[in-house]
Amino acid sequence: MKIFDPHCHMISRVTDDYEKMALAGIQAVVEPAFWLGEPRRRAGSFFDYFDHISGFERSRAANYLIDHYCAIALNPRESNNVALRDEVLAEMPKWLCRPSVVAVGEIGFDDITDAEEVSIRRQFEIAREADLPVIVHTPHVQKLKGTLRTIDVLQKIGFPPERVILDHNTEETIAASRESGCWSGHTIYPVTKLSPERAVNILEKYGLEKMLVNSSCDWGPSDPLMVPRTVLEMRRRGFSTAEIQRVVWDNPIAFFKQSKRLINPNLV
Repeated sequence: MKIFDPHCHMISRVTDDYEKMALAGIQAVVEPAFWLGEPRRRAGSFFDYFDHISGFERSRAANYLIDHYCAIALNPRESNNVALRDEVLAEMPKWLCRPSVVAVGEIGFDDITDAEEVSIRRQFEIAREADLPVIVHTPHVQKLKGTLRTIDVLQKIGFPPERVILDHNTEETIAASRESGCWSGHTIYPVTKLSPERAVNILEKYGLEKMLVNSSCDWGPSDPLMVPRTVLEMRRRGFSTAEIQRVVWDNPIAFFKQSKRLINPNLV
C-alpha cells in the first residue's frame, strides 16, 4: 500500500518520525506553511521558514526515501498583522518557482476577519499568477461560517474549485465542501478534528471522489501515522485495496499534479 500524506508539518517532527512513516508505507508528503505556535514579528522569519520547508526538509525526508513537497503561504492567523502581511505577500512569490513547491497554502480564515479575507483574496491571485493549486485551512471555531465565506470568496474571484483543497473538514462542513466542487481534505487529528472512525464514516456517506485524508501532524498531540491508521479502519469496513489506494495515493497525486512539479516517476 503506497501512501501520500498531503498535509503534514514536518518541521515540528523528529527525524525518527520520517523512519516510522516510511516503514508504514508513506512515500510522499506535502508540508503546507503554517503558524509556528507564536506570532512572528519580522518578515525575515517567514522567509527563513520558507527556505527551510522548501529545502532542508526535502533532504531530511529523502534519507528515508520519502518525496517531500511543500506549499508556501502567509497563514490565516498572522494575516491580521496588516503591515507584516503586506511585507510578506510582496516577497512570497519568489519561493513559488522552486521545484519542491506544489501549491499555495495553507490560506483561509482563523478569526474570520476582513483582514484575513484580504489575505485570502491576494493569495488566490498570487496562486493564479504562479499557476499553482491552493490548500485552504478551515477554521477551528465557527468552522462552517469560515468555510462558507471561503467558498464565497473563491466563487466571486472566479478561482477554479478543482484547483482548491478545502481542508480540515468535519461532519459540519463536508456537504458544503462537496457542493463547492473543491477537493475535500480530512485531518485525522482526534483531539481537535477527526478520528479514523469518523473520517471513514464520511467516506462511506459521501464517496471517494476528490476526497483526501491527512495527519496534519505538528507541534500538538498529533500522530504522523494517522493516514496508515485510517487505511486500517477502511480495511475493517470492507473497502477494497483499489478504493483505499484511490484515497491515500491516487487522489493526492491527481490534485498536486496540477502544479506540474510531481516529476518523480514513482508518483504517476
